[in-house]
Amino acid sequence: MKDGSARAIRYSHDTPPGPGEAIELAEGVLWMRLPLPMALDHVNIFALDDGDGWTLIDSGINSRKCLEELKALIAGPLAAKPVTRMLVTHYHPDHIGLAGWVKRELGAEIWTTRTSWIFARMLFLDVQDRPTEAAQAFYRSAGMPADVLAERMQERPFNFADAIVELPMGYRRIVEGERLTIGGRTWQVRMGEGHAPEHATLWSEDDELVIGGDQLLPSISPNLGIYATEPEADPVGDFLASCRHFAEIATPEHYVLPGHKLPYHGLPTRLDQLIENHEGALNRLEAALDTPKTACDCFTPVFKREITGSQFGLAMVEALAHCQHLYHAGRATRTTRDDGALLFQRT
Repeated sequence: MKDGSARAIRYSHDTPPGPGEAIELAEGVLWMRLPLPMALDHVNIFALDDGDGWTLIDSGINSRKCLEELKALIAGPLAAKPVTRMLVTHYHPDHIGLAGWVKRELGAEIWTTRTSWIFARMLFLDVQDRPTEAAQAFYRSAGMPADVLAERMQERPFNFADAIVELPMGYRRIVEGERLTIGGRTWQVRMGEGHAPEHATLWSEDDELVIGGDQLLPSISPNLGIYATEPEADPVGDFLASCRHFAEIATPEHYVLPGHKLPYHGLPTRLDQLIENHEGALNRLEAALDTPKTACDCFTPVFKREITGSQFGLAMVEALAHCQHLYHAGRATRTTRDDGALLFQRT
């Protein structure tokens, strides 16, 4: 990684907005936060001033507390004009969860990618009381320990419908390379991959603003997981390719408005860090695969620590993603154990 103050990551604010508050980051651009019921306890949302209304960027999750705070923002710093557009960067519940409420109650038009729209509507309908056979087979393929698997089989799994308001039928699709006029600026849509398929980022052509969603986070990496919906995916490879693509256009002056944590400058350095973080994990993992291992055997080389408790599920899908990237890249072999677990070993 290159040194020098020009490439340092610089935060514009030390303190985020409090409940019901907004901070103006640039002319007509408001930063707000909503609470999340998880370890990462917040999501950033943004409001762009369209003159006769607001465009909201992302919506928060469908929880009582999150909805209360969104209503407080609408009645407070956004009260002078209506919310007329809801742009969703990607389909994860903390970003699309209340978009259906915004559409139903405020009449705002929803703009997002086709993949985000289809995924959210599909997963909303897939309600399960217990893990399906396909989910069980997926857990086994990752090498989930028998006691953890037995406990999971008795629990109601997370259902997408638990965390999002049902989406209405119609939406407005956004696509790669499209130019959108929002908040008095022209923004170019650039898609990222890895954390979520067809994750929209917006790059202003009038100044240095970048709406990064979870694709361009500071200080933490987005989860890069494989799920039962696409068990042969390579999200690590997709994410690294996106980072390298964005690095070709990123400048130290870009001002990134991320989906979590604090707005920052220094995007080239941050992209370097993200690439190095995952390449380092892949190298540690490859060295550890001197004997066959399941994904759940690989937490220490991938994360440099053991993982237990509530973090186990996200760690499992990300460890599997790193193992599978080595397999797709020809750096590891993959065989199936009698119990269905995938065993990875370096070539």
